Amino acid sequence: MPLPRSVGVESDDDLLCLQVEGSISSFDSDTFKAKLSGQLPAGCEPLSVRAVKTKTSFQPSVAAYVFDLRQEYVNERLKARIKRLLASESLIVHRRIDAKGNIRDVDVRGFLKSVELADKAITVKCKTSPAGSIRVAEILELLELDAKKLAAPIRRTSVQWQSN
Repeated sequence: MPLPRSVGVESDDDLLCLQVEGSISSFDSDTFKAKLSGQLPAGCEPLSVRAVKTKTSFQPSVAAYVFDLRQEYVNERLKARIKRLLASESLIVHRRIDAKGNIRDVDVRGFLKSVELADKAITVKCKTSPAGSIRVAEILELLELDAKKLAAPIRRTSVQWQSN
């Protein structure tokens, strides 16, 4: 999986890359999809299957996350916080960079594409690149949210992919 999720984050849209022996010309995507479906855990189903050349790699460019909130935490303070984040030219987070606990300051503003509050859910779109991205825990920190303020698990709802 080219874009692994953080622990506790659900996903509606993952990309699974498999290497299968044989030629692309003899590949039957419908047959493969049916066989793959029978091997996946309950609740996990392939939406589409396609064959690509062996050296193809996939890079995520944008990922969208939904944070469902408890009603009592949807307030003017949260709306103001979102507005401030989007207006900021720089958003510095303290990121742990290794197992020794070393910390580095990272400006994640360039990775934050949008933050929208609608009803009781915040949708965050994040840019990703080989240079990095913003982490789910960092989004929570910037929004001043924690698990007790969430009404449901965090969900990654979509990912836009680029291939070489």
